[in-house]
Amino acid sequence: MGPHPAVAAIRLAVRRVLHDLLTDHTPASDETSHETPGPTSHELPPPPLVLVACSGGADSMALASALAFEAPKLGIRAGGITVDHGLQPGSDLRAAEVVLRLTDLGLTPAESVAVTVGRDGGPEAAARDARYAALDAAAERHGAAAILLGHTRDDQAETVLLGLARGSGIRSLSGMAAVSGADGRYRRPFLHLDRQTARKACMVQSLPVWDDPHNADPAYTRSRLRHEGLPALEKALGKGVVEALARTAQLSRDDADALDAWAGQAEASVRDAAGLLECAKLYALPPAVRRRILRRAAIEAGAPAGSLFARHIEEVDRLITGWRGQGAINLPGKVVAQRQGGRLVIRQG
Repeated sequence: MGPHPAVAAIRLAVRRVLHDLLTDHTPASDETSHETPGPTSHELPPPPLVLVACSGGADSMALASALAFEAPKLGIRAGGITVDHGLQPGSDLRAAEVVLRLTDLGLTPAESVAVTVGRDGGPEAAARDARYAALDAAAERHGAAAILLGHTRDDQAETVLLGLARGSGIRSLSGMAAVSGADGRYRRPFLHLDRQTARKACMVQSLPVWDDPHNADPAYTRSRLRHEGLPALEKALGKGVVEALARTAQLSRDDADALDAWAGQAEASVRDAAGLLECAKLYALPPAVRRRILRRAAIEAGAPAGSLFARHIEEVDRLITGWRGQGAINLPGKVVAQRQGGRLVIRQG
């Protein structure tokens, strides 16, 4: 008799990601591959290390269990990291418990990393920034090939709705990528699985699960969306909203990637010999392509990407599409955009 369907589902999702990782890290064969091995042929590279980021919640515990089961079969080393944000009393004790659970699963290294959460961007964004900085540092410290994250289809749906509420364009509707970070460091095997599958997999494997009270705290935007917004949408529109939103994320990502590629190719054609952007040539481009070029130029001039919003780019765009002799546009990072003799100049002010 095979494993429970929920357990089989999480293991299959992880197995696919690990296979992809092995493919990514397999050296390309060369012309000498058929020659008799030399004296150093036994010096094989060490097997890759994959870490799981684990909070102790159902999603990440299910992910940790699947990694512990699948990695040894593929010759991959598996470890785990839990981040102690220090936002609740006893968080250090909970982190120590998670390390014990990871160790019990056979993951090594298994460690806890304490971080200090700042204030920039609100509590959720600040905690996320601190968490990813700690995970990046852990990956570098251990030489990990990848870090697995337990985001599910439900998390993806919430991310799409938050992007929709911000009104910041198709990229924000594309949700979380299955592969992201430096050199594809972060992998999200569960984006096509729902939260209940992960919880069920923990239950049938008798894995202890910790439910973060922040996930039910209405002070947090994502918590309100999870417990009030999505249920209201499902009540009004019927079941299937989560699946539809996750599908929207993938379609939006494909479209955004295509437009980014188009903008990258078009950028050279709208610059003059001195490298300045020509307004007439920009005007001839579709708005979605033109605005991507403008955004990229602003970032290259020093505008922080995280502070550059759609309204900023729309103002710069009006220098091209609604030219009435208006003055310079001030952008974040002390960057200034202005029209000069048919050219658009974006530079530090």
